[in-house]
Amino acid sequence: MKKILTILFAPLLLVSCKSDGDKADAYGNFEADTYYVSAEVNGKITAFKTDEGNKVKKGQVIATVDSMQLYFQKNQLKARVAALKSKLQDVPVQLASLQEQEQMLLREVNRVKSLFTDSAATQKQVDDLTSQLKVVQKQLAATKSQLSTANRGLLAEIEPLQWQIRQIEDQLTKTVIKAPQAGTILETFKEEGELAMPGQPLVKMANLSTMTLRGFVAGDQLAQLKIGQQVNVSVDTQDGEMKTYPGTIAWIASEAEFTPKVIQTKEERVNLVYAVKFDVKNDGGLKIGMPGEVVFGK
Repeated sequence: MKKILTILFAPLLLVSCKSDGDKADAYGNFEADTYYVSAEVNGKITAFKTDEGNKVKKGQVIATVDSMQLYFQKNQLKARVAALKSKLQDVPVQLASLQEQEQMLLREVNRVKSLFTDSAATQKQVDDLTSQLKVVQKQLAATKSQLSTANRGLLAEIEPLQWQIRQIEDQLTKTVIKAPQAGTILETFKEEGELAMPGQPLVKMANLSTMTLRGFVAGDQLAQLKIGQQVNVSVDTQDGEMKTYPGTIAWIASEAEFTPKVIQTKEERVNLVYAVKFDVKNDGGLKIGMPGEVVFGK
């Protein structure tokens, strides 16, 4: 995730009330996590529903991409599926006549067997009817197998078409580009009528409801800091006064770094500092890159 970072030159970051009498314990600049909202399908942008500086809610439509060609493809596939389904055999209907013959012969065989028991029919009559019954039963089984095989072939053709339809339906949902979360539009890269490409960003966004001030503290200050600790964060106002916000320590670096990094003399290498992030609830007055100063709780 890309971050917009503006860090004050290191000598200005390490101001302590113990060293020079300045009230601030740390200085830094505000930053916010930014992210890009991109197109996922090809097509002309038919509507762009937001501008730079606009606040959007999660799920709010940012832009729409032309979906006409996708609808055409979907309808063509549906027509092919319908044509194949029309060729499917109605197995019960096709077998009804043979099943009726089977039931009739079963009854006739049972009747003749009863007559044969009473010596009113011959063995030949029983055998002939039994043979006819077996022939019909074989025809019934063969027909059922043929119809099932034919239907399985058609269904095998239909299944991949149905998956293609589902794929296109998924692409259709992606022609409506929505905000993945609430935030503010920082920058737009496309306009209505332009061509959108998969992976190509349309807007850059950030959630500015909570801003992060990134500053640095000296190693001897770490003892008085802990995650979740409340601090006071102040920024300059237009009238030259300072406005103070309640803040929270959100992160403390686990490793020190030299400051300034470009100076590698023996004397300067002992100046180790630790990065610290302070979360501040934004009332709309805090902007990315704005400088601020922090006072730790006493």
